[in-house]
Amino acid sequence: MDQVTSHVLMIRPLAFGFNAETAENNVFQHKPTAIEGSIVSNQALQEFDDFVRLLENEGIQVTVIQDTLNPAKPDAVFPNNWISFHQDGTVITYPMYSKLRREERREDIVQKLSGSFDLKQRIHLEDFELHNQFLEGTGSMVLDRVHKIAYACISERTDLDLLNEWCAKMNYIPHTFHGVSNGQPIYHTNVMMAIASKVAIVCLDCLPDQDERSSLSDTLSFHHHVVEISDTQVQSFAGNMLALKNKSGEELMVMSARALESLSAQQRAEIEKYCRIVASPIPTIEDVGGGSARCMIAEVFLDPK
Repeated sequence: MDQVTSHVLMIRPLAFGFNAETAENNVFQHKPTAIEGSIVSNQALQEFDDFVRLLENEGIQVTVIQDTLNPAKPDAVFPNNWISFHQDGTVITYPMYSKLRREERREDIVQKLSGSFDLKQRIHLEDFELHNQFLEGTGSMVLDRVHKIAYACISERTDLDLLNEWCAKMNYIPHTFHGVSNGQPIYHTNVMMAIASKVAIVCLDCLPDQDERSSLSDTLSFHHHVVEISDTQVQSFAGNMLALKNKSGEELMVMSARALESLSAQQRAEIEKYCRIVASPIPTIEDVGGGSARCMIAEVFLDPK
């Protein structure tokens, strides 16, 4: 089982904008002014295209799928919340907190990938929306795929019972905790931690419960070198990074330019002992969408046919 992949799925957004539904519990979002709003979509497209070009130049295989205009989907650029692809051939779609975001689930994307990859099992979790239970993919869960641990910060978007059911289906062990950033509950686990093959980045200060903090630190340290970040750095999306590998097998740590700028020289050096840092500026997507580099990438672990 691999922790990192060289193939990713990204959705090119056509109606990017502010989603008031997700802003209810995503403190990273900022509503643009009327004048700013008129140019936000074009700015997001430019940031997206530049990011894809950077990844491809670094040797990452990127499958880009065009968003559809009808219905308009302001958060389509963040596919990792509604779908995940696993090395055993499983594809899972997830229940989403925002009704607007439920429109992002597209079976045609699954069918397109099934033509090139070995899809052995399809799991639908969407019906849990009827019971107001949500689990937003690899936003809700940060997966240690090698050691089969699903780290999850319990929130309105990460239901404990549904997490346990996911872990039972996928043969993972859940590791749960509660987190706060800038005085507000953390809505997605991947804003405060990331896991590569040999290094993990985490904001332990986001866990107010000392026992949960110690448990998370101990478990991560058992398998990885741990680089701690601060809550202030979390606000700059330093937790929202993702490890990938290029076609040469080199491991990269992908993040936004804002996240990189927030890291100290020592933190950068610690990460680069294990992964070369690759960063792209995506300020519009971060400010208006409330998500960063990791959120924009759905890893594809399926075996090619």
